[in-house]
Amino acid sequence: MGKRRYISRVHELLRRNLRFFILFFAAAFFLRLVFIFYFPGVVTDSFVYGDIAKNWLLHGIYGLSGPDEISLTYIRLPGYPAFLAFIFAIFGMEHYRAVLIVQMFMDIGTCLLCADIALRLFGARSAKVAFALAALCPFLANYSAAALTETLEVFFTALALDQAMRALEKFQFNFSLGCGAACGGAILLRPDGALLLIPIVVFAVGKLIFRQTFVPGSRVRLLFALTLIAAVPIAPLVPWAFRNWQVFRHFQPLAPRYANEEGEFVPMGFNHWVRTWIADYTSVEEIYWSVPGSTIDVEKLPARAFDNQPQRSATEVTIAEYNIEFRVSQQLDAKFEALASERIREHRWRYYAGLPLLRITDMWLRPRTEMLPCDSRWWEFNDEPRWSALAVSLGVINLFYVTCACVGAVRFRQTKLIFLLLLFLAMRSAFLGSLENPEPRYTLEMYPVVIVLAAAVLARERKNP
Repeated sequence: MGKRRYISRVHELLRRNLRFFILFFAAAFFLRLVFIFYFPGVVTDSFVYGDIAKNWLLHGIYGLSGPDEISLTYIRLPGYPAFLAFIFAIFGMEHYRAVLIVQMFMDIGTCLLCADIALRLFGARSAKVAFALAALCPFLANYSAAALTETLEVFFTALALDQAMRALEKFQFNFSLGCGAACGGAILLRPDGALLLIPIVVFAVGKLIFRQTFVPGSRVRLLFALTLIAAVPIAPLVPWAFRNWQVFRHFQPLAPRYANEEGEFVPMGFNHWVRTWIADYTSVEEIYWSVPGSTIDVEKLPARAFDNQPQRSATEVTIAEYNIEFRVSQQLDAKFEALASERIREHRWRYYAGLPLLRITDMWLRPRTEMLPCDSRWWEFNDEPRWSALAVSLGVINLFYVTCACVGAVRFRQTKLIFLLLLFLAMRSAFLGSLENPEPRYTLEMYPVVIVLAAAVLARERKNP
């Protein structure tokens, strides 16, 4: 009965506001087509995924092309290569424009899911505003035009949260299965998709432990729902982990954090050193991505990379040694590790708390122009006026979305099921703060929550409905 009543609410919302939804559907398609035709994002990572997809499709080998043969790999999870292989099989090999068009439709699906979550939490007014905010969101639209995992990851995140709310409210089998399947889809796309499953499970366990009153039999149904939500995403990882063990004799149920091949050296000392000072995406572009293969410009290091003159001198000597061969050897990595250890020992709070908070802040508030022809140092206004204006405009739009969401989080913090959304935001943000490459795109998976919370504020919903 509850399910039929909710479906009727959705139908009624669409029927009464048909012109509104048609208008914003059209706006959503137009905005995404602008990005697809004028700013298509087929980047280096796109070709890595595409190469795996081609070899998988043509040769039945999950691997990367080499000069002589195809090398088996596990540096990327199979979700996005499988998606690309499906598109290539239908529209032709390396037809990335078709990939972007399909992603556009999935992104429109995300807009509908945002509206559905808002309808469940707040009501019809918020659902309409959520759909409009999602349809006109330039950040979602921008990444729908990029042959990367983001659009699919955002879609599965919104779907998982939508299904989780239904599953944990009504304890119905189909919603639990849908939530688990959506979490599984997110995990198969990116390893950090597991950060979606964890808060859902934690929230369900908390509900199971702390809820005082249950309708007879509902505790068992909740336990069954929790089991499904936790087990279903793990199922597709079993054959992937088994394949990796059979091929590489290495237990790898996800993908390596640093996308390294089996036996490939990872300069962890360099990574530790970077984490002792990095706090912004600009440094990711100018310093972190330069290694290996390009020169590190010491002058582009921020002042916080040195605590004193002797440390600056030691850092300059170490970087000069790197700039000779453009690679980090094990001996050179040990020198970076020594620099990192000294800095961590002298400033533990900065390393474990201050810098992570700065990285989180930078990822949330940056204008998100990394896929556009804007200078990453947009605040210096050294770019063409139109790109500088675009960067500032996107920064203002992002600040608007985030500020409204913060107001919504405070205003509706006691609303049923809001805690699940806030728990997801907190856990994912905390994880992102630990990375040495704070890229704004990593917060995009949280934008459905931002949109829903902002919609409740802009729709002027009553407090704690």
